[in-house]
Amino acid sequence: MEGLKTLREVADYIISNGIEMVNFMYPAADGRLKTLNFTVNDEDYLLSVLRYGERVDGSSLFPFIEAGNSDLYVIPRLGTMFLDPFAELPTACFLCAFLDKNGRRLDCSPEYTLLKARDAFRRRTGMEFEAMGELEFYVCAPEDEALAMYPATDQKGYHESAPFAKFNDFRTDCMHSIMKAGGRIKYGHSEVGNFRLDGRLYEQNEIEFLPVDVADAADQLMLAKWIIRNTAARYGLDVSFAPKITAGKAGSGLHIHMRIMKDGRNMLVDEDGGLSVTARRAIAGLMALAPSITAFGNVNPVSYLRLVPHQEAPTSVCWGDRNRSVLVRVPLGWTGGGDMFAEVNGPDSSVPANAGVSKQTFEIRSADCSADIYQLLSALCVACMYGLEMPDADAVAERTYVDVDIHKKAGEARAAALDQLPGSCAESAVQLERQRGVYERDGIFSPLMIDGILKKLRDYGDGDLRQRLAADPKLEARLVAEYYYCG
Repeated sequence: MEGLKTLREVADYIISNGIEMVNFMYPAADGRLKTLNFTVNDEDYLLSVLRYGERVDGSSLFPFIEAGNSDLYVIPRLGTMFLDPFAELPTACFLCAFLDKNGRRLDCSPEYTLLKARDAFRRRTGMEFEAMGELEFYVCAPEDEALAMYPATDQKGYHESAPFAKFNDFRTDCMHSIMKAGGRIKYGHSEVGNFRLDGRLYEQNEIEFLPVDVADAADQLMLAKWIIRNTAARYGLDVSFAPKITAGKAGSGLHIHMRIMKDGRNMLVDEDGGLSVTARRAIAGLMALAPSITAFGNVNPVSYLRLVPHQEAPTSVCWGDRNRSVLVRVPLGWTGGGDMFAEVNGPDSSVPANAGVSKQTFEIRSADCSADIYQLLSALCVACMYGLEMPDADAVAERTYVDVDIHKKAGEARAAALDQLPGSCAESAVQLERQRGVYERDGIFSPLMIDGILKKLRDYGDGDLRQRLAADPKLEARLVAEYYYCG
């Protein structure tokens, strides 16, 4: 809740507003928020809960924590408090931090890893790292007579309006609840994917956020997924963040936009409005670590059913301007000059234009919601920092830039010269093992966490998945069913 900063202020707000329950929420290794409920027995107990937190079983939350030494503390982060939009009793919720037996931040906690990455970026570059997510998901319902009316064109659902888009009201309800919980939303819309399968309608939607501090961006995405799923349950709808639902239809990604700021200035843009040296070097870092970034952003076998050629999901390690076939895209950023508002509406001085405004970002398009959001954003922060310090960053940026659609015939020669992203969890594990030292530098990623990620990726045994899919046409459907509720 904005304006509440101290323990006393938070406790007074809870008591004076008749809030009867307190929830502690924290992400586990499966990418979902876990919840611990407290009743507000009296003021002393409330203050004790908020001040000292509670014990939890770390081995049940993270596979790399052993049962013999598994107790962890969870302490509420007061600035994350929001009112639960789904609880019947008035309930205040807090996102929590994990602490170890010595009362220190848990070194291998994903949330703390992101704080370490953000702080290292600030310390070593003198700049701030911001991020925003594009959260794609499918809404699904049995197709009844009402849903059969005004059918949308298959795979042509981008920005569709009602009545052809069926779940716009659901999405806007989700957006309102996310906003009330502190999420900084840019917009929402229906996405490309829509299809019918086995008597059910699948409609793809997207909610996109505004750029904020990278740690806040992770919190907002975590809460958004929780809110979307709970709202769907209220509506009697099904929601999936899975990377792929069925072959030949649009998959769902978790595109992450990044922005680098200093003293309120967007450092991605130079004085002439073009892409800055800082931006190009940060992108070079993403190019250099792209082979291992999939180990954080694409972490189950279905992820690699989405990363296939000739669709909008990337497969080649490259970047470009306004180009949706690349791994890292530099979108339009309101840097072209001129007064577009006046071009459409005529001159208007009632609200002065901000001549210095710059919304420029760059976007990585490979990740999906199988990712642990905190680990993924930590890896992206590390990669951009790595690029800013690479002696050959300018050359890497030049070598990996493309100005053609590499999925079309005119781009075939350029595509053939590019490195390719891993094609399986097994390949991603190989690349992470090779590049792990970059992530472990400065103690950002703990070796225990990297070992846990490597084990998870290897345990899938999906190195020969393409061959098995070719031999067994029904395997894809079984995999999709297994990971339908991932993330």
